[in-house]
Amino acid sequence: MLDPLARRLIDPPLAAAGRFLAGQGVRADWVTLAGFAIGLGAPIALYSQAYLAALGLILGNRLMDGLDGAVARASRPSDLGGFLDIVLDFVFYALIPLGFAFGNPDHALPAAYLLAGFMGTASSFLAFAVFAAKRGLLTTARGSKALYYLGGLTEGTETMVFFGICCIWPEHFATSALIFGTLCWITTASRLWMGARALRGL
Repeated sequence: MLDPLARRLIDPPLAAAGRFLAGQGVRADWVTLAGFAIGLGAPIALYSQAYLAALGLILGNRLMDGLDGAVARASRPSDLGGFLDIVLDFVFYALIPLGFAFGNPDHALPAAYLLAGFMGTASSFLAFAVFAAKRGLLTTARGSKALYYLGGLTEGTETMVFFGICCIWPEHFATSALIFGTLCWITTASRLWMGARALRGL
């Protein structure tokens, strides 16, 4: 929901950084893999209950996620790059609730509920992208992307705000996870409705 606004704020500096890195011969795939490597530290920090360190690693991962696309657009975007980006993004998203669960067993059930919600948002997003590509549908509402981005109540910006809240106030993770997980199910339902309308109309 907030991604289009966030893109307008962060795209200009990311584009400038992307042009610089591309000019230095840096490949977008390298940035994607480096960002994922940074992100892998977050669940380890969460397991150790080093929540502020985890937040820093999460933000580092998200910065690199924005930067890889900027580098790709400044050089040569590829299907492989888009594939790596989306797969590693969803793996990263899943590892954060898992880190909270390993760090505190009392968080396991809320984390499982949240992960189920993530499965709903991810599957509805990717399934529509498959058929949007088949039918030649395009959108730039969330920037130039390798896939069609079907919006919803919980997108990348909202997820990062949620992760930040959980890291700053980890004692409230259970409540936060139940609330955000429910919002993810609302997003899934809305995407099913929007996707069905769009595909039926075509």
